Amino acid sequence: MPHPSPRPATGPLAPDFVTFDLDQLQTHEGQVVIFADADDPLPRAAKRADKLTRGAVSRAVASARFAALDAGGAVVLNWPAGMQAEALMIVRLGKRAAAATLRAAGISIGKALSKAPALICADATPLPDLLQAVALRAYQYQAQKSDPKPDFGPVTVMMRDTDKAADCADALAVAGAVHLTRDLVNAPANVLTTTSFADQIGDMQALGLKVEILDEDDLARLGLRALLAVGQGSESPSKLAILHWQGAEGAPLAIVGKGVMFDTGGVSIKPAAGMEDMTMDMGGAAVTVGLMQALAARKARANVVGLVGLVENMPDGRAQRPGDVVKSLKGDMIEVINTDAEGRMVLADVLWYAQDRFAPRAVIDLATLTGAIIIALGHDKAGVFSNNDALANAFLKAADHVGEGAWRMPLGAGYDKLISSRIADVKNSGGRPAGSITAAQFLQRFIKPETPWIHLDIAGVALTKSDSAHAPKGASGWGVLGLDALIRAEFEDG
Repeated sequence: MPHPSPRPATGPLAPDFVTFDLDQLQTHEGQVVIFADADDPLPRAAKRADKLTRGAVSRAVASARFAALDAGGAVVLNWPAGMQAEALMIVRLGKRAAAATLRAAGISIGKALSKAPALICADATPLPDLLQAVALRAYQYQAQKSDPKPDFGPVTVMMRDTDKAADCADALAVAGAVHLTRDLVNAPANVLTTTSFADQIGDMQALGLKVEILDEDDLARLGLRALLAVGQGSESPSKLAILHWQGAEGAPLAIVGKGVMFDTGGVSIKPAAGMEDMTMDMGGAAVTVGLMQALAARKARANVVGLVGLVENMPDGRAQRPGDVVKSLKGDMIEVINTDAEGRMVLADVLWYAQDRFAPRAVIDLATLTGAIIIALGHDKAGVFSNNDALANAFLKAADHVGEGAWRMPLGAGYDKLISSRIADVKNSGGRPAGSITAAQFLQRFIKPETPWIHLDIAGVALTKSDSAHAPKGASGWGVLGLDALIRAEFEDG
């Protein structure tokens, strides 16, 4: 039976921008959003709404309930007298709000959107961070519904100078890239296969990316045997997809993503309970692809190459076994202790290939690599492992700036003994102790000493069972914002 074809999920928010017209506050029939803070005079829109509602806005802003709100929080007046609106949302936002507060306000708005049309009365409110957060929180995945329909209506932004709407273009483009990442992670494995994912990546050439897809014959000829070993038990052919955005000269930054489209654990099979979530084991590849779309969409002045190893880990008569020994592209011999420690084998070959072919100025890999990182950090922060303090600190700063949780984890030669092999050069698993660290330590073997490198273990943040920082429960798209911010700060010309 043929698999369903991938189809687009509900698209990202695309607001209309109109010139400020206070008369619309009285006639708008959906949701109206205004901003106010108890410590500041009411902005123009809030003043007009206050007049229309005969002081209801000023009473709400002076209330204990409003005072108890965190910055960016909101109160809602339903069916406000004197207005045609279904709801009037008053967002607590001061005149000189920080980026984090603007994001919080955007999340409040995005969470409250309904099928009714929304009018956001921005006046002089800085919009890029706020609208990006609205778009991120308003995300819905409906691609697998029989009749997909968005649960929110059109959004109009009323602003003093519509010429400044262009300032929001980059922010909304990056939000769209996060949506792509979430769509990919949310997609079921019978829809998003190694082949359909590679085809979707190929279509991204229309954005100005250079795309190359290497098939199994190419990978065998090149010597990526560790990657091929992971996928040899699957009917889905293994692939390596390369996306290149050359917006500047010089050595590129390399982003490497683990793309295990579905992970049964192989012969070392996982428990049945929760295995359905293993559609997210390609989260690192999804972030890489989303990031590359963001860079192309905003015409980033940076040279970045993204590489994603696409495999499926299945049990089969041809599948690799515990005890097998596999030769990596680097030449190191890997003893397979656990076929469920497969992502690091994919990354080992792709990391080495990226360095050999592109001689990058730095390498960052992303992978839903270990359950151990969830035990260590839960679902709020990704694990950050690095051989370079300056690069690690720059990323941590960038992630914090965009509200993505990240925490530096240790590396050290003392952990090598846990993955030392009696019969080969290295084992692919050191067991439960320090599981996320030994996985990173394994990857570091495939990083050249002169190459600055970060490994991001995103197993805890890629897919969550409850709302995350910018997203409803499900795929978060964690990493696109932080890596884009890092590239803006550290890797762009001009």
